[in-house]
Amino acid sequence: MKYTDGKNIMVYAQSADGAPVGAALETVSKAAELAKANGEEVIAVVFGKDTDTKTVITAGASKVLVAGEEGLPAEEKAQILVKLAEKYQPKAVYMAGTPEGKMIAPAVSAVFGSGCVTDVTGITADGVYTSLSYNGNVLNDMKMGENLPHVATVRSGSFAKKLDESRTGEVIAEDASADTVRTKVVETVKEIAETVNLEEAQIIVSGGRGMGSKENFALVEELAEVMGGVVGATRPAIEEGWVSRAHQVGQSGKIVAPKLYIACGISGATQHVSGMIGSGYIVAINKDEDASIFDVADAGIVGDVTKILPVMIEEMKKRKAE
Repeated sequence: MKYTDGKNIMVYAQSADGAPVGAALETVSKAAELAKANGEEVIAVVFGKDTDTKTVITAGASKVLVAGEEGLPAEEKAQILVKLAEKYQPKAVYMAGTPEGKMIAPAVSAVFGSGCVTDVTGITADGVYTSLSYNGNVLNDMKMGENLPHVATVRSGSFAKKLDESRTGEVIAEDASADTVRTKVVETVKEIAETVNLEEAQIIVSGGRGMGSKENFALVEELAEVMGGVVGATRPAIEEGWVSRAHQVGQSGKIVAPKLYIACGISGATQHVSGMIGSGYIVAINKDEDASIFDVADAGIVGDVTKILPVMIEEMKKRKAE
């Protein structure tokens, strides 16, 4: 059976504290775009009767299936997703590329004997998946085998989250449960990296090698704080020890798509640009007028970033005080 012979896309819309995570909404929106191109619909799955289904619908789901509880172990969620996929027969099952998603995806694909691709950054209507390999330095275009459903985890920030309040959909309570559970969660430890939420940020201020030193990089952190944004960085800035790796933007870091991205002292290497090209508005500051970053920027400032940032910080402080 060919991928194009199948019908509809199922998305596991992962949630936290009753709200769908941003990466899940991005995945639903991309699935809705693909489904529309083929005259199909998106069937989303959420866990927990109190989970917000309305936002999942505004992201593009035509149906939202509610099953189990939000706090179920990944193993149980995988079993329930399998049962729902058997019932609704989608041609593909997508989910956010979170640690949980990466545990569930292979378990689901193994049952169906179908293909599974992780860290997907692109999907075509006829089932070609672009994913990252070799620590994000190589992009692969792949097609899966004939067995359906195709299973994929989507890298956060790869697609735009398109919420449309006018969308309507059906919410269906599903009485599905797991058969056997071999594991249980003993303790959950929150990593430091989880406190740096680049994927959800609306404003990101990033610094690169051009900041020159850790002391100068503090200007990036100050501007981000004044603007209510999150600090980003290129790999060279991280390797210099100016900021932790949790802040890295790029193919080997986080793929982001904020409304505003300010690139400070960043030359514009492909590895970094590919991780932020989806930003709504890009402002670049660099003393080299020929820097590649200006090719993708909506607005560019040519000059010494260590002199420009203090001016921007003071101006933002004045505006906040008004």
